[in-house]
Amino acid sequence: MGVRGLITVMFVALVSVTAVAELQSVQVGGQIRIRGNYMNLDSLGASSFVEQRSSVNVLADFTQDVSMFIELDNYNAWGYTNPDIPFTSWYLCGNDFRGGTNDIYMYQAYIEVRNMWDSRVTMRVGRQEISLGNEFLIGVNDVSSLFYGRPFDALRLTYGNDEFSVDAIAVKLTENFGDFGKEDADLYILYSSYMGIENVVLDAYWMYVRDDDGVVGQVLLDAGDIDLHTLGLRGAGTIGAFDFEVEAAYQLGNVEDVRNPWFRLFDRRADVDIDEFAVNAELGYTFDTSMQPRIFAHFAYFGGGNPDDSWWSNDRTLPFSRMYSNVQYSEFLDDWTGSNGALSNVFVYGLGVQAQMSETVGMKLVASYLEADEALNRCNDDTTLGWEIGLYGDYAYSEDLIFRVGYAHFFGDDGLEAAPVRWSGLIPWQSDKDDDYDYLFIESEITF
Repeated sequence: MGVRGLITVMFVALVSVTAVAELQSVQVGGQIRIRGNYMNLDSLGASSFVEQRSSVNVLADFTQDVSMFIELDNYNAWGYTNPDIPFTSWYLCGNDFRGGTNDIYMYQAYIEVRNMWDSRVTMRVGRQEISLGNEFLIGVNDVSSLFYGRPFDALRLTYGNDEFSVDAIAVKLTENFGDFGKEDADLYILYSSYMGIENVVLDAYWMYVRDDDGVVGQVLLDAGDIDLHTLGLRGAGTIGAFDFEVEAAYQLGNVEDVRNPWFRLFDRRADVDIDEFAVNAELGYTFDTSMQPRIFAHFAYFGGGNPDDSWWSNDRTLPFSRMYSNVQYSEFLDDWTGSNGALSNVFVYGLGVQAQMSETVGMKLVASYLEADEALNRCNDDTTLGWEIGLYGDYAYSEDLIFRVGYAHFFGDDGLEAAPVRWSGLIPWQSDKDDDYDYLFIESEITF
C-alpha cells in the first residue's frame, strides 16, 4: 500500500467512527530517530551504516471513552531500499527510483474503549505495541541499534484501579488461513500488577505460545508443534535511596519431532522438553548530591537446557527462550544484526555508574562479564565469552531534541568459538576465540 492509500484508509476510518460517536479532539504526534553505527567484529568483519526511523501518528478521541490510534512508520538505512531498486545511487546519470518504492507501513492501528459498560474494563483491539514490566520478555524493540519496533496484532483487555490491574491479551503471531486454532501460531498472556505499596510494583504473569504444525519451529528447529508456557514474578521500585528490580521466570513445554543434530549416528526424531529458569536483577543506590551519581549492579541468568552431546540419543532439553525481549545485555552478542536472535544460555554479571553531569548532560559507564551456562559438547567445553565495557552519554538540546553517543568494547574469550548462545541459546556464536569487538554510535532523536 502506498502513501496515498494509507492516507485514504486513515480518512475513511476516521469518518466511519464519527458516524457512531462524536469526535472530541484530534492529536498529531511523531518521531524521527537517526543513528550512525560503526561495528568491528574482528574475524567476522566490520559494518557501518546510518539507520533512520520516522513515524507520524494520529489519536482521535470520541465520546463514550472511545478512541482510535493510527501510526505510519518507516525504517530504513540511508541510501538503501532493496537490492534491486537503488535509492539516489545512479550518480552518473542523475537518476533514482524513489517513486517505485513501498516502504511506508501501518505500524499501529487500533481502537480503544475505556470504562466499558460503566466498569473498569478497557479494550484495545488491532495492531499495537505491547510493553510488559521492564520488557524482559515482551517489548517494543527500540533499546539499541536496529530500532525498527515491534507491533502485535492483538486483543487486549485490562481491568484495574489505583492498586491493582490485570491484562488478558491474545496475539496472532502467524496466520496460515487454516481451520480455527490450527496451522497458526498464537500467544496468550495473563499479566497482573499490584501497586498498593508506595513506590513499588509487584507483577505476576503467565504466557503461552501455541505453535501448531511448527510454523516457527520448522524454521529454527526443523520441528513440529510447539507448546511453551512461561510463569513469572517481578518486583521493582525504590526504597529511600535504593532502587531495585528482580524478575524470575520459569518455562516449561515441549517441541515435537525435533531432528537430531548432524553428528548423531542415527537420523531419529524425538519430542524435546523445555524446562528452564531465567533471572534478571538490578540493585542501585543514588547519592543525594548535585549530580545524583548512581552506582548499580546487575545479574542475569538464562538456563541453557541440556545439550545432550551423546552420539546415539536425541534426549535433550532446550534453553530458555527470550521470546520478544527488549532488554539488551551486550551490544555485540545480543541481536545487533537482527538475525542472531536474543542471547540465552548465559550468565551476565555487571557493575556500573551513571550521573547527571548537568541539567542537560548524562553519562553512564557499564562493565559486564558474560559466560555461557552450557558448553557445546564434551569435546568443546569452553564457556567464557568475555568482558564488555561501554561508555554512553546523552545531551538534551531541548525538550524535544536529544543527542546520544556511545562506545563499547568486547574482550572476547574461548567461548565465542562454540558456546551456543545465539537464537536464544540454540546455535553457537561461531567467531574466532579471543576476538576483540568495537562499536561506536552517534544518534539524534526528536519527538513531537
